[in-house]
Amino acid sequence: MTMDAIIYHNPDCGTSRNTLAMIRNAGIEPTVIEYLSNPPSRDRLMTMITDAGLTVRQAIREKGTPYAELGLDNPDLTDEQLLDAMLKDPILINRPFVITPLGTRLARPSEVVLDILPETHKGVFTKEDGEKVLDAEGKRVV
Repeated sequence: MTMDAIIYHNPDCGTSRNTLAMIRNAGIEPTVIEYLSNPPSRDRLMTMITDAGLTVRQAIREKGTPYAELGLDNPDLTDEQLLDAMLKDPILINRPFVITPLGTRLARPSEVVLDILPETHKGVFTKEDGEKVLDAEGKRVV
């Protein structure tokens, strides 16, 4: 399957690894951008957040980041201030963001990526933790 797909990926993140594996299970080899070393531009980040139907605050990662130390939980901070923090320290960008012609998603949980992939999956898919996501026919397990 030829489909343009981009994943803003962190190889140290299990959710990101599972998402990348699901994209590949659909027969798609995406453009992989390791966003910690190659963060998106401000405009690109804002477009991804908007296209995913999120607020800037929903796109910030709290766990394992300097979120609390930087006082980013302050409800008076503007979107611009939050974006500044995310661009200064990309670990604050939640991941993985995935962009395909079918849409943009923050793939948390990882199976959210299935909403923007064609139904071309190659059989069973099981996440790293053992959770089965797709059955033998490549259909979602409910």
